[in-house]
Amino acid sequence: MKPKNQRLLLVALATVALLGAALLAMWGLRSQAAYFYTPADIAAGKAATDRAVRLGGMVERGSITRQPDGVTVSFIVEDGDAQTPVTYRGIVPDLFKEGSGVVAEGRLRADGTFIADTILAKHDERYMPPQLGNQTAEHQAGETVAK
Repeated sequence: MKPKNQRLLLVALATVALLGAALLAMWGLRSQAAYFYTPADIAAGKAATDRAVRLGGMVERGSITRQPDGVTVSFIVEDGDAQTPVTYRGIVPDLFKEGSGVVAEGRLRADGTFIADTILAKHDERYMPPQLGNQTAEHQAGETVAK
C-alpha cells in the first residue's frame, strides 16, 4: 500500500473513531441531562413527568411551609405567569428565602407537584439563568412600587 493511501486510511479511521466516541458519550449522558423549565412552561405542559428537569423562578412570599419532621419543605415557585408547588426533603441552603430566586432539580409528578432532589439558591445579583431574564429586578421593582 502506498504511503498516500495509508495516511488516507489512518485519517478515515481516526474520524470514525472520534465520531463513535462522541455518539457513545451523548448516548451515555442522555439520561443525565436536566432540562430547564419555568412554571409557565410546566403549566403549558412542556415538561415531561418523571424525567429529570430543573425548575427555576422566584419563591413566592408566604409559601414556605415546613413539615413536622423538620426536613421536608414545601413552597411555591412562580415566574409572574404561573406557579408550581415544590416539595423538597433535606436541608435548604442558607440563602433560600421567600422572594428570592431558586433553581430546583428533580422530577415533575403527574399531579403537577415538583419533587426536588436539589435546591440551588441565588447567591447574588450576577447569577440568573438566561431563561429567567430580568425577573429578579422586575420582582424587586414591583415590591418598591407596592410600598
